[in-house]
Amino acid sequence: MDIKQAEFSVSAPNVAQCPKDTKPEYAFIGRSNVGKSSLINMLTNNKRLAKTSATPGKTLLINHFIINKEWYLVDLPGYGYAKRSKKEVERLDNMIRGYILQREQLVNVFVLVDIRHEPQKIDVEFINWLGLSQIPFAIVFTKADKLGTGKTKQNVEAYKEFLLETWEELPPIFVTSAETKAGRDDVLGYIESINRQISQQSSDTIS
Repeated sequence: MDIKQAEFSVSAPNVAQCPKDTKPEYAFIGRSNVGKSSLINMLTNNKRLAKTSATPGKTLLINHFIINKEWYLVDLPGYGYAKRSKKEVERLDNMIRGYILQREQLVNVFVLVDIRHEPQKIDVEFINWLGLSQIPFAIVFTKADKLGTGKTKQNVEAYKEFLLETWEELPPIFVTSAETKAGRDDVLGYIESINRQISQQSSDTIS
């Protein structure tokens, strides 16, 4: 997929205020400080699209970016919020779950996981919740440049084995690095394939 245009559309405090549009949406979410903004900027070839910060938990709204005027990339707040009050954590949690469960235009959630760590309870709980809620999702390992090729492969396989203890089938898995752009073509190719399916289904319905 060639991204020719990536523009900020809107920041919404809840699902009701998201764009009044029917274009497919792909949401990106992960634990605080997983490298989400850097990954989004890498995918879109725009270093300033999503704001990166050394301070975790900066994304507090549902941020929509329109890509090639064809689909939306949605930047969701991270979970495992750093230094937030109980009330704020509850508000963010309700906002995220409300969007994921109610947004009809959402076709896939990309769950970002730091490849350097063994399975974290908070990530696994979120992945399991998506599965129970029957939300299509993929796992995107980030920061692959921080490990050697052998260790990267070892960690991915260990994660797969861990999930297969409770999952019958694994979701699509991608290994990425915002620094080296590893995995960029794979993630964008996956989005393109889903968009193609949606377009074909629309054509079949019309005909």
